[in-house]
Amino acid sequence: MTVTFRNVDVRPDEPLETWPYEAIVTMIERGTITDWARLTREIRRRPWGAVARQVEHYLGYEQPWGVGPLLQRALAGARAERAADERCAVAAEVRELVARSGLSTRAFADAIGTSRPRLSTYRSGRVTPSAAMMLRMRALVDDLEHSASLSRNLADATPSSDTRSGPRTGAPS
Repeated sequence: MTVTFRNVDVRPDEPLETWPYEAIVTMIERGTITDWARLTREIRRRPWGAVARQVEHYLGYEQPWGVGPLLQRALAGARAERAADERCAVAAEVRELVARSGLSTRAFADAIGTSRPRLSTYRSGRVTPSAAMMLRMRALVDDLEHSASLSRNLADATPSSDTRSGPRTGAPS
């Protein structure tokens, strides 16, 4: 089945992200609660995706009575929730990097050029580090792990005392 929206034909079973802007606008203006629920599900799934951007664009110049505030709340709520999830994920990565480094919090902070209290805010998620700071943390841990790996390889390659003493002499038992 194909649905005709103004001058646009779309299949209702196609993902909304494939629908043209005119179809999304028509869904907002002439849709039912089922259509709006579908829109809000897509907005929650991808708060900065194509559908969310189209809805945001439309609401920038139109405020349809009833559904307009609903969609505004859906956008704001989905984006706030996603931002909180992202802050938690970054904080978890910072905690993992500190743990993997094997350094104390103070030593880790010094090595990346920040203070221990600032690193604490990154670890808790109260503050999100810049992309440059995240790269610095990852590089530090990569360098430390690489150095540890080289040390292990060097230790493995060093002959033990038994092999340095040369062949054993004497009769076999």
